[in-house]
Amino acid sequence: MSETERSGLVGQIASLQNIDEYRELNWVGSFSEYLDVVRERPEVTRTAFQRIYDMIIGYGTEEYVDNKKRITRFKFFETDMVGGKDAIYGLDIPLMRFVNVLKAASEGYGPEKRVLLLHGPVGSSKSTIVRLLKKGLEAYSRTAHGAMYTHEWHRPNASEKVMPCPMNEEPLRLIPKAWREKAIHELRLGNDKCRVIVEGDLCPACRFTFNELMREHDGDWAKVMEHIRVRRLVMSEQDRIGIGTFQPKDEKNQDSTELTGDINYRKIAEYGSDSDPRAFNFDGEFNIANRGLIEFVEVLKLDVAFLYDLLGASQEHMIKPKKFAQTDIDEVIVGHTNEAEYNKLLANEYMEALRDRTIKIDIPYITKLSEEMKIYSKDFGQEKVPAVHIAPHTLEVAAMWAVMTRLEDPKKAGLTLLQKMKLYDGKMLPGFTQDNVKELRKETSREGMEGISPRYVQDKISNAIVSEAEGCLNPFMVLNELDKGLRNHSLITEEEKRKQYGDLISVVKQEYEEIVKNEVQRAISADEEAINNLAMNYIDNVKAYTLKEKVRNRYTGQDEAPDERLMRSIEEKIDIPESRKDDFRKEIMNYIGALAVEGKEFRWDTNDRLRRALEMKLFEDQKDSIKLSSLVSQVIDRETQEKIDVVKNRLKTKYGYCEICATDVLNFVASIFARGDAR
Repeated sequence: MSETERSGLVGQIASLQNIDEYRELNWVGSFSEYLDVVRERPEVTRTAFQRIYDMIIGYGTEEYVDNKKRITRFKFFETDMVGGKDAIYGLDIPLMRFVNVLKAASEGYGPEKRVLLLHGPVGSSKSTIVRLLKKGLEAYSRTAHGAMYTHEWHRPNASEKVMPCPMNEEPLRLIPKAWREKAIHELRLGNDKCRVIVEGDLCPACRFTFNELMREHDGDWAKVMEHIRVRRLVMSEQDRIGIGTFQPKDEKNQDSTELTGDINYRKIAEYGSDSDPRAFNFDGEFNIANRGLIEFVEVLKLDVAFLYDLLGASQEHMIKPKKFAQTDIDEVIVGHTNEAEYNKLLANEYMEALRDRTIKIDIPYITKLSEEMKIYSKDFGQEKVPAVHIAPHTLEVAAMWAVMTRLEDPKKAGLTLLQKMKLYDGKMLPGFTQDNVKELRKETSREGMEGISPRYVQDKISNAIVSEAEGCLNPFMVLNELDKGLRNHSLITEEEKRKQYGDLISVVKQEYEEIVKNEVQRAISADEEAINNLAMNYIDNVKAYTLKEKVRNRYTGQDEAPDERLMRSIEEKIDIPESRKDDFRKEIMNYIGALAVEGKEFRWDTNDRLRRALEMKLFEDQKDSIKLSSLVSQVIDRETQEKIDVVKNRLKTKYGYCEICATDVLNFVASIFARGDAR
């Protein structure tokens, strides 16, 4: 390849770079120029809590009502920041509580002096929440609204000509505390939307350099500022700028200097003392996370000596590096832990101080089926596993089982766990209202804090795809895999619990049978014109019945009494007893009237109970003509085969089946009808 061709390829790559963005992110200016920036955009001086809260709100919010309770959904937690893999579903209420704590902290109401502890069972998204915050901060610091700045010292005659602030501090800290507030007021830094309040003092390294230059310039602060260059600060976990992570290790290989920095022995010879800040590395996790966020992974597994460092860092916003005075920090401290470790903290009477400075935020498992399904759809959607077709309801039944393991048995008589799950998911059941759902939630004590983790379900779906599926993965393959895995599940220690989870597999299988029976029935009775005619006929008769009128026969033109036999044949399909038929018919007429008031048109499928009754009635009328039960026999006549092919095509086009699973589900439903279980 010639030199010209090589340079052409390099040029192609270079054209992808946004050079203006690079220059903006690497802006350098004088202290005076920075004051102009602050006057124009005072938000650059926000505290770490203010910055994180504004970042979350900046992505937008959405309000909705769930069981008469107003919930705010923060779109930040559903963002596509890391390819969508960290999007969080179904935890709107815990996340709302978490963001409310951040809001109170950003206003200075107290939580800014606490350790935020995310507490919940394994696999409940605790670390994912923190990971999203870290990735979010990285991205936010690169935007105009999230811009932040720090400073560095330029001393041409010194041995170290350029010394960046090791803790990336706010440049306004260079204004001495004695006249900082007055200077901010007189320079009119800040506005009604964003006040400029700068607390704390310089870090030991900057304080040493500042004092040295003040002596050199005979106390002339303005001349000292000529040595300052302010630069844009971009957070990066990889570069250890503004984001720190600390996790437990072997006690012999870990000490508190990992948090607060350590002496640089190589430089002691140069500067002559181990208490000279120039001979100290301010690179502990607390130091580098200044202005941003520090994550404590499994925080309560840490040795007690490390937990003491958290006390001053949280309450006083100070850390104590070795050989130096207490040093101011401004950062959000987030830890996460599981229940066993938290119970140990509660039992340890020597850790009362830490308990008192901790705000615990419970992060439970998802208890809403539709939200749990989003997790598995994200990982096992058809685009993720193109080699294997995922049969309809496969991920749904896995999610159904996982959610049911997390629910507490309902105290309401006659209500099953399956029905409770449906109510939580917003489904309407006869005799239950939103108030009932609210009561169900209130009567629980630990719902969502126990049960099966999404990780276990994900692992078993993966196993089923690899070992079971030959072109198509169906619900029974996944349920069998989930059932088998229970025998060796390391987190289930009680045999009774193992049996309970196994019984729930059977419940889910029965529910799946109902789902596919209904689906095949709908595919058979999918004649839009026939079902529409049946619906209109029923509505005409119900209207005449409730108004005590006659109904006109469309064929003879004669006025006749309402067809009671027709109406009951439909209503019986959804178990409406004779004693309740009047109530149901009035309910249907009221529903149609309410739609009319809203300017909406009534269709046969707008009312879920009526739709189900009509489909079952039409299916009942047509099933004999298709002879579905003959599928289980070896010989099928040509006419029946053609009708079955029509149904199969409907399953494929309307419900997402492939040839394999459409055939399987028809055979399965046929076997049910063959044994006489038609309902």
